[in-house]
Amino acid sequence: MVAIPGGKFLMGSPENELERRNSESPQHSVIVQPFFMGKFPVTQSQWAVVAALEKVNIDLNPDPSDFKGANRPVECVSWDDAIEFCARLSNKTEKTYRLPSEAEWEYACRAGTTIPFYFGETITTDLANYRGTDWNYQGTLYRGNYGQGPKGEFREQTTDVGKFPPNPFALFDMHGNIWEWCQDAWHKNYNGAPTEGSTWISDNEDRLLRGGSWYHNPRSCRSAFRSMIARDVRGNDVGFRVVVAAPLRT
Repeated sequence: MVAIPGGKFLMGSPENELERRNSESPQHSVIVQPFFMGKFPVTQSQWAVVAALEKVNIDLNPDPSDFKGANRPVECVSWDDAIEFCARLSNKTEKTYRLPSEAEWEYACRAGTTIPFYFGETITTDLANYRGTDWNYQGTLYRGNYGQGPKGEFREQTTDVGKFPPNPFALFDMHGNIWEWCQDAWHKNYNGAPTEGSTWISDNEDRLLRGGSWYHNPRSCRSAFRSMIARDVRGNDVGFRVVVAAPLRT
């Protein structure tokens, strides 16, 4: 776990950001309290240990991932699976582990930056695992490069965590490799969003995904990019990382 300092940031993307979506609006100021966040997405070896702990609400598959490797991120886990993982880990450690709120996730990803990616205005497949080749999907061309950046490779699978450079908060794989579940329910934009970094709840069954993945093109790896799927979906490009609240000072 990495200590993430509290602070204030602008959540969402500015109107002039290349390939932005309306769901990233309106850009708004958010205050985030200090917390701890997983240095990496949860790995398959970590998942196996926690999946063997006492059940809280639902059963967990101890080996769900398509792309096998102890140090690869766990995938093919639903939002409900991730919640169960956090509950079992909390019981074992007597600390409250959970998924990050969407605001915490973006704040941690940006790590003080305001540009599309924490390492610059563009991205390359030497810096992250994503689809670096053009993709024609249902009649729409998704480019393998972002802005003036180069095209690259399409690895067609996950990679070990920690393979690429970390952000300024020392977090790895915040861009690409796997989508990461957030605690929040999906909202189509930020109208009415909380401004103190808390989880945004609603009655719908769709949950937030952040960070892009090995399967998708570079625009979806942007710090501001938002996606979603139903909470019970298990995809081989979806995993998660955990957070825990910072202890109160006395």
